[in-house]
Amino acid sequence: MSDGETTVVWAEGTRRLRNHPVFGPVVRKVGPVAVPVREGGPFAYLTRAIVYQQLAGAAARTIHGRVLEVLGGEVPPAAVAAASDEDLRGAGLSRNKLAAIRDLAEKAGSGEVALDELEEQGDHEVVTRLTKVRGIGPWTARMYLMFGLYRPDVWPVGDLGVRQGYAALHGLEEPVPEAELRARGDDYRPWRSAAAWYCWRALELDE
Repeated sequence: MSDGETTVVWAEGTRRLRNHPVFGPVVRKVGPVAVPVREGGPFAYLTRAIVYQQLAGAAARTIHGRVLEVLGGEVPPAAVAAASDEDLRGAGLSRNKLAAIRDLAEKAGSGEVALDELEEQGDHEVVTRLTKVRGIGPWTARMYLMFGLYRPDVWPVGDLGVRQGYAALHGLEEPVPEAELRARGDDYRPWRSAAAWYCWRALELDE
């Protein structure tokens, strides 16, 4: 996935939300949903996702670039398996992230988590498979659904930004509890991914 290039997705979701009484103003101001272009396969994407966890963009980009250098510019499971702990730690990976990437490489390489089959799986099955990997929880798995597989109907109620953006759009002082937001998301099926994206954009406009 690139940090610069974007692609427009979920155009029908944008069209529907443009006329929504709450989302409409943000949609008309921001325009179509544009998400980072997916580069490489799922293993490369997920490795990058692990590197980026809990890091600001600039620091994450630097560490990810160094990891790519250690791996020779490509990120197949075999390259991770061949790299030394010393080199990967020297690139800036924490022990937990190194362990997570090692576990991803092992499970992907053995077929325990068959990444090449994810495109064909339903959303729930993708989350179930990916969360078998150390360091990949439901949030990371759902981000992969949205930005790795471009699935249109993901509603990541555990994401604080979505909860805060939804609250801002609706003039609420506090983020909506996850259970309540999950139910409210039914109004935006089958384009909840687009609704979530505009929740994030609403926060940026509110800054």
